[in-house]
Amino acid sequence: MKTYWWKALCIVLLLYTLIAGLLMPVPAKDILNETIRNLHFHVPMWFTMIVLFGISCVSSIQYLRKGSLQKDIVAVETANVGLLFGIMGLITGAIWANYTWGAPWSDDIKQLCTAIALLMYFAYFVLRSSFTDIDKRARVSAVYNVFAFAMLFPLIFIIPRLTDSLHPGNGGNPAFSQYDLDNELRKVFYPAVVGWILLGIWIAQIRIRMRLLNLKSFLS
Repeated sequence: MKTYWWKALCIVLLLYTLIAGLLMPVPAKDILNETIRNLHFHVPMWFTMIVLFGISCVSSIQYLRKGSLQKDIVAVETANVGLLFGIMGLITGAIWANYTWGAPWSDDIKQLCTAIALLMYFAYFVLRSSFTDIDKRARVSAVYNVFAFAMLFPLIFIIPRLTDSLHPGNGGNPAFSQYDLDNELRKVFYPAVVGWILLGIWIAQIRIRMRLLNLKSFLS
């Protein structure tokens, strides 16, 4: 049971996020109004994506050092799930933008940079599919994966701050912590971030186990 505590914690935190995030009082802010509840879903998706892409990058580096196919499997599956959460982050952001900015897509710099970042990871999977040799595919894609993760931070955190952006904390706009992330929202937001990250790791773990079983049956 000791190995399952974090899964139980994940379920508890996400149940709390769903219930409290939808029912708790929220600050009455102009434009945002009730849509601010999306904070507990949209933003944690990006945190989860970054954590999973980080694990994927570290696993790719470990593969390049040791040549273990198991590390390659961890890299590809965490990138897979990370991309899923990135897409969900983009979708929840588009829904939020439709109510607050008047359109789901407004060519905001952070929207564009995030889309580019996700396309880089789509290219990662296209690159992998272009090789039939297992070792060559793992080696080349590992190098690309490290490059893609290095580009993630300039695209998401640096470039949007250098120009005008509608997103909080970018382009001169106040960050959530200064504008509307009050103590009541923090009670849900921080548990939500941890809960979604644990869910992402849980999904990735299941996929990794399935791939390892397939690899074992292939090699036997």
